[in-house]
Amino acid sequence: MLTYFALQTFLKRRAYKHLETALQKDIKAFFGDYKNAMATAQAVLFQIGKAELIATACLQASEQGLGHLDEEQALYLHSQVVEQLPTVLRIYIGCATVLYGDIEQTDLIKIHSQSGKLSLMRYDDFQQLPLPRLLERVKVNLRQQSFDLYQYGEEFEPTYLYVKSRYINEEFPNYAEQLSFDEHLQALNLFDLSGYGPRPDAFRDTLAKARWAIDGFNLLRSQTIPDLDAPCGQNLTYRQLIECGETQQRLGLANRPKQPDSYTALYDLATHILDPLIDYFGMISLTYGFCSHELGKHINKRIAPKLDQHAAHELNTKKNLICPRLGAAIDFIVDDENMREVADWVAENTPFDRLYFYAEDRPIHVSYGPDQKGEYIDLVMTETGRQVPKKHKGAFINSWINKP
Repeated sequence: MLTYFALQTFLKRRAYKHLETALQKDIKAFFGDYKNAMATAQAVLFQIGKAELIATACLQASEQGLGHLDEEQALYLHSQVVEQLPTVLRIYIGCATVLYGDIEQTDLIKIHSQSGKLSLMRYDDFQQLPLPRLLERVKVNLRQQSFDLYQYGEEFEPTYLYVKSRYINEEFPNYAEQLSFDEHLQALNLFDLSGYGPRPDAFRDTLAKARWAIDGFNLLRSQTIPDLDAPCGQNLTYRQLIECGETQQRLGLANRPKQPDSYTALYDLATHILDPLIDYFGMISLTYGFCSHELGKHINKRIAPKLDQHAAHELNTKKNLICPRLGAAIDFIVDDENMREVADWVAENTPFDRLYFYAEDRPIHVSYGPDQKGEYIDLVMTETGRQVPKKHKGAFINSWINKP
């Protein structure tokens, strides 16, 4: 009733005789008479001009799970929860609707607690999209009793609403799916989602380069085939990881991965293992990388395609995985470095799957895969000339996996 009468004061007071009979009875029961009701409502109305009271009410609403309070003490909330807000905020929003009009088409409301302003935002399919696009924004200035309308489309690309789960609660449709999507997106550590987040084109480009795609409320690894000269991580390209073997270069075989997941495995190998390594030691020399089924037919010695992960996610002629371990592998050497020291650094600082060390002056083999077993193997030469694998006994074996 206070909200109703406060807005009546903001508009034009209705004569008591024109009020419904039930409302007249409520006035008598709660306020004694109409004059006292309007005086009380007017006092509440004047409170919306006090920034400290609005800020306190915004904090109270956010603590009740009715919206998200940002670092500037502005409260973002969905229009469906307006009726659950503290009275002073309902009046604050109600005054804005008096100036602008109905908010039925509004999705998000932003209460600027310090400036006497209110923003009404409409999105493209807010309920069904994990990243709805902003189509229209209205900024209402209560102190000046004016508003500005901003529309997005051809001239200004609509921005995405990131971390939508902040602004809704468990009662909202698809809340659980939205929360899962937001947690997954943040866990990728690809974006700074504070403030308004990245521009849409930058967001899409970064997501695509990292081999991720959005399918409904799910984030899935991309099923596209990238350009060979596209970046694979920060320092290398896909071509460099594919056309680096001696046999491939000698024969000139295309050696192209056919499975999209193979490109994703190469990307993960580059970002989790090779990029940190290059940042620390400088550029490395690749000696053996991806090996297609066709290339493997021409390499007859010292390879184990079912185990070494060089085939990534490729299939043989029977449509079975060449290497069931999945992931991807690379052999490399760092010029002018003791490769034992390089291998030890990889073992201690990256989430590798398997690492094979041959000698201090020879390339090492390292893989990244779904298991991330952290197996560090020394290939020891016996008196008969055979190489025998022995688990390295360094103190940091599996240190990455065991980090808190």
